[in-house]
Amino acid sequence: MIASNGGGPFRQAHVDPLARLRTAQDPPWDVYLTGPVFLDIIFTGLDSAPVRGTESWARGMGSSPGGVANMATALARLGLRTSLAAAFGDDHYGEYCWDALEQGEGIDLTPSRAVPGWHSPVTVSMAYEGERTMVSHGHEPPPEEPAPDCPPRARAAVASLTPGIRAPWLAQAASRGTRIFADVGWDDTGRWDLAGLADLAHCEAFLPNAEEAMRYTGADCPRAAAHALAEHVPLAVVTLGADGAYAVDGGSGECAEVPAIAVEALDPTGAGDVFVAGFVMGTLADWPLADRLAFAGLTAALSVQEFGGSLSAPGWSEIAAWWRRVQSVDDQDPAALRRYAFLEGLLPEVTRPWPLRRAVPTIGFGRSA
Repeated sequence: MIASNGGGPFRQAHVDPLARLRTAQDPPWDVYLTGPVFLDIIFTGLDSAPVRGTESWARGMGSSPGGVANMATALARLGLRTSLAAAFGDDHYGEYCWDALEQGEGIDLTPSRAVPGWHSPVTVSMAYEGERTMVSHGHEPPPEEPAPDCPPRARAAVASLTPGIRAPWLAQAASRGTRIFADVGWDDTGRWDLAGLADLAHCEAFLPNAEEAMRYTGADCPRAAAHALAEHVPLAVVTLGADGAYAVDGGSGECAEVPAIAVEALDPTGAGDVFVAGFVMGTLADWPLADRLAFAGLTAALSVQEFGGSLSAPGWSEIAAWWRRVQSVDDQDPAALRRYAFLEGLLPEVTRPWPLRRAVPTIGFGRSA
């Protein structure tokens, strides 16, 4: 396990990880996503979970776009041309989220729209003891929101599969050559029927966490679950939390496992989305499987050291700063450093500190009336 001595934000450098692969015939977007955008309000520094009938004070607070915005921001900060189809509330929260994603992150919102008279969904997340508890409120947007009839051409798309429900846009995208990466949420039905994930047939890679993978396969350990999933999807990646991640390529039979990076977590919100974004980027860049796992774990580890899901995602300058810093840590494990040596030659020079856009305690602070 590699050790890190903390981190801080740095001036964002533009890196195009797909530069050597681009041609005039490429689709306009590297990654397409669709889904709900939430306003996330995050409380950190709680000593314990809130207790009924009492008032708890948090030592930290941040607000940022959430939901599918976590993944979209993580992809964009890694230099991928990202397009998002989402419904935005017709309120100040919706305006803030739209501006943060389009102007702040350079995400294409052409397929998105603001829905008149519909308010933004909101999630309050409370982080404590390395875990989080969330409370959300929102209403379903109009039926035509947010996915268009025909998604734009893209190298890849990222989706969250829903048991028992097909997303027609996934089949459309896959039929046009888009590479589909998917994760899955908790199965509230309790059936955990892999056959119920019908859209898995369109996926190149499936990235559940360990508990989800074991429940869907009936396996008694995450690694066995990954091998079982690889019989249904070309590439199975199972995240193991503090133990890292394990992947199986069903076609070649290649397996890879990479341990996690030891960090002090401030807020785990969105870490899974950042992991998927890092893995997607490495896959589109044609990296070896183990390098993709290592990079995905690194980006997720850096994200939990900041507030919020979307605006905690690291950019290339932060990754470069981390790499320079860990090499100077006394008694660093040489084998752990070699695991990340593939970063050399990819990373920009870091010359002066400058923060990325981060989660803030309130929205619209400092605006005149």
